[in-house]
Amino acid sequence: MIIAIGHDLVEVERIRGLIEREGHRLGKLFTASELAYCRSLADPLPSLAARFAAKEAFQKVWPRPHGWRDVWVERARTPGGPFPYAPPLLGFAPEIAAEMHERGWIAHLTLTHTRVHASAVVVLEAQ
Repeated sequence: MIIAIGHDLVEVERIRGLIEREGHRLGKLFTASELAYCRSLADPLPSLAARFAAKEAFQKVWPRPHGWRDVWVERARTPGGPFPYAPPLLGFAPEIAAEMHERGWIAHLTLTHTRVHASAVVVLEAQ
């Protein structure tokens, strides 16, 4: 059963401005693994924007506020199902992970981006 659906759309230029103003403080918004993955890409901005959108989309389905680094995007270790690539997954701080487990909830995530916009959708499902 679907509990909630959250969506967020971010302008990539907003993230560029954030980096220009707060570049040295990006570690307050993103985990080290998120930053490492995005910095390994030719253009990290769209992927950073998509991760920012994922955090916002999850906030829209979660019953309480959480910190920026309490939710993060990671890649599945191996491709799943019929898809030839490793889909993005949400990772959670221990408190959120424990509550998700207690409630029997799982979160599904999809990301997309262009050079201009990044978007994320989170579907919170009860198993």
